[in-house]
Amino acid sequence: MSATRIYQHDQPFRFRQGGELPGLELAFETWGELDADAGNAVLVHTGLSPSAHAASCPEDPEEGWWEFMVGPGKPIDTDRFFVICVNSLGSCKGSTGPASINPATGEPWRTDFPILSLEDIAAASQLVVKHLGIDRLCALVGPSMGGMTALAHLRQAPAAAKHFLSISSAARAEPFSIAIRSLQREMVATDPNWNDGHYTDQQWPENGMRLARKLGMVSYRSAIEWQDRFGRDQQSNYPEAWWGMRYEVESYLEAAAQRFIGAFDPCSYLYLSSAMDRFDASAGCDGGLTEALADTRLDSALVIGVDTDVLFPARQQGEIAKNLRALGIDTRLEMLPSPQGHDAFLVDSDNFGSVVGGYFRAIARREQIGE
Repeated sequence: MSATRIYQHDQPFRFRQGGELPGLELAFETWGELDADAGNAVLVHTGLSPSAHAASCPEDPEEGWWEFMVGPGKPIDTDRFFVICVNSLGSCKGSTGPASINPATGEPWRTDFPILSLEDIAAASQLVVKHLGIDRLCALVGPSMGGMTALAHLRQAPAAAKHFLSISSAARAEPFSIAIRSLQREMVATDPNWNDGHYTDQQWPENGMRLARKLGMVSYRSAIEWQDRFGRDQQSNYPEAWWGMRYEVESYLEAAAQRFIGAFDPCSYLYLSSAMDRFDASAGCDGGLTEALADTRLDSALVIGVDTDVLFPARQQGEIAKNLRALGIDTRLEMLPSPQGHDAFLVDSDNFGSVVGGYFRAIARREQIGE
């Protein structure tokens, strides 16, 4: 049994870059109980590939993508907080996206889907929050792409939340991360089975997705971890070739790629990846991020980064924190030491659990939640 619910939005939805859909389906899950005054709600915006299933629950005991973080007695404590996670608009995990059926043709939208922006994802998630009867969130949480989406959310609705947690994110993509994602998209789009986006289940751009995932995994972790974890150990899981597949690190990348090939729609992957590159939280503001967030009514913020993250480096965490402080918002910056690079927020439970748990306990005291 799945805990995922679908919110059916039956009114036209206009996209920031142009285009419109007659309605949307948005997959979401919740944990905990909403207080009578709806003052304990926490919204989690996800990274590029996760579903709404951030954590297990009695209805769905399968481990979630943020299992160590969300749940009873965990850092984001669902004994106190009502946690919402929405699968991003444009994804393929239950929400409307390029893999969804176009009612006019009976076929998947694929590249006929409107151009997607992170602002669209933020706006769509707000529809779910409204549907749940929540006027103002206690906290807005965003790791990776989710942190960028959360900044878009704050620009659209400055009073949307009292507290803000940004993890390994940025106000805009830097050239290095753009270059990595550009190569990933090119790997998919040059696969012969891509067919200008008109691929089928029988002719899936498997090799393109496989290579894109491998490059992604290299950028998500760090050279320090590769050395400590694999060194030059030999592998025996896959046949060797003259060009490689001799080492354990190669075997690890191949296994990760094979798991991803059929688990995520290629068009959704390209749409979401491109949306990250186009995003700029201070777009249209000569005064930069401070001007863009000038109307934000946050009481506090915590910005977390990792010292080995090459996709969202320390200076980008510093920029977010500096600009929030410039607005008089009580903001703390935490740069965590972890060998696991950008993916640390998904796997380094000791480092992240301690800092995030401390922040949410402070929020609970401040808001008198669960006292």
